[in-house]
Amino acid sequence: MQTPTQTPMPRSDRRLFLAGIVGLGAAALVPGAARAELTLEDARRLIDQVVSEINEVINSGKSEEAMYRDFRRIMEKYADVPIVAQSALGVAWRRATPAQRAAYVEAFKDYISRKYGSRFRQFIGGAIEVRDTRKVKSFYEVITIARLRGEEPFEVRFLVSDKRGRPLFFNLIIEGVNMLATERTEIQAMLEQRRGNIDLLIQDLRKAA
Repeated sequence: MQTPTQTPMPRSDRRLFLAGIVGLGAAALVPGAARAELTLEDARRLIDQVVSEINEVINSGKSEEAMYRDFRRIMEKYADVPIVAQSALGVAWRRATPAQRAAYVEAFKDYISRKYGSRFRQFIGGAIEVRDTRKVKSFYEVITIARLRGEEPFEVRFLVSDKRGRPLFFNLIIEGVNMLATERTEIQAMLEQRRGNIDLLIQDLRKAA
């Protein structure tokens, strides 16, 4: 019985076929290569969830320490804390060892969660509402309003991007106070006081937390 012969694939078609296979492989290896672009709805959905969980924590009646743990969980889940930490450390990040970087980011998580958790604890009895979302360059700004008892409402703005492969907020602006700028100034000052010693900075961030 004669085996059916297969018509050879033309050389030009083989090149296109192989190029397609290579392209698919490369896309699988590059984070976010096949990822859809961040949309306004993605950014708003993220902050809707963040605001919902913050409101739940501030009105939970939990102890101060329990609330700080909850704020850390929220920051770890929805914020790009590593990029905030790296930005705050500035050029010193380049000379830090992998072990120092890991320890510093962990200490920074506790420090930032307690610091901004303390700010959000002042909202007890109030609530935060998402009001608007707008695109700014390559990211989105989600504008919320904090309503506290006995005080005038004020803005809390969340800046959202998807550079990590999923929507995360990378900056927070409370009543005009910019988290990234503030922490960069404060961490740089702390590092300078310690004559650039990153290990001492890590120890003191842990104490501050």
